[in-house]
Amino acid sequence: MSASLRLKRFGTKKRPYYRIVVMDTRTARDGRAIEEIGFYHPIEAEDKQVKVDLEKVRYWVDRGATVSDTVHSLLNKQGFNLTRASV
Repeated sequence: MSASLRLKRFGTKKRPYYRIVVMDTRTARDGRAIEEIGFYHPIEAEDKQVKVDLEKVRYWVDRGATVSDTVHSLLNKQGFNLTRASV
């Protein structure tokens, strides 16, 4: 099984919010997640937009999980630098 860190969409039309989850790469976008590790609310104020458990991110990346481009940029904004070679 190959895992990836990506976004899972929730919310209503034009009011989205996302959970940052670990999923099997073959699973649909809104399918069953292995683990939820954070959230992203793009409509909230800048300081309340993203919350991520960085220890769980490190755990999954160390075990070979890939990180989507969007989640990678969100993690960089949080100060959690991943090199593209390790992703």
